[in-house]
Amino acid sequence: MTERPKAEVRALAAIATMEDPERLRTIMANAKARAAPDVERAAFLRLCHVQPSADPGTMEHDVWRSIHALEEMLRAERGRTTLLSRTRQKIKRDGEAKACADLTLKATPSDGFAMLVDRGHPDLLFEAVVLRHPERFTSEVADAARTRLAGIEAAPES
Repeated sequence: MTERPKAEVRALAAIATMEDPERLRTIMANAKARAAPDVERAAFLRLCHVQPSADPGTMEHDVWRSIHALEEMLRAERGRTTLLSRTRQKIKRDGEAKACADLTLKATPSDGFAMLVDRGHPDLLFEAVVLRHPERFTSEVADAARTRLAGIEAAPES
């Protein structure tokens, strides 16, 4: 097993406490250019953690982490800010729990589901949110989440 370069160790330590989204995006871009995937991933995950206004550990925070993750992926892919307008509108209209439940119960997974799975972030799926917060969802929604997650290789822990 090889040791991490000192610069990478320092970067990972700094990322753990950063709160500035733009600085985290800069670190992500620099890490990508320097082929430092661990640093890029850590900055991405921290960015998704600091963007939501809800309290960490809540279902609402987890839902917004997922939304921000997908929007960041789309931003990187398209080179411009892209909001998940329909999902945001649904949340505004019905709340995070209902939006999460409705997407989990859909017969076909969303494009966002595939994006998160393909990029190695199954823990950010709405289905994973359902399993982390079972008290907020019906057993029907939880069963649908388990069934969908069983179909992917790296199912997240509940």
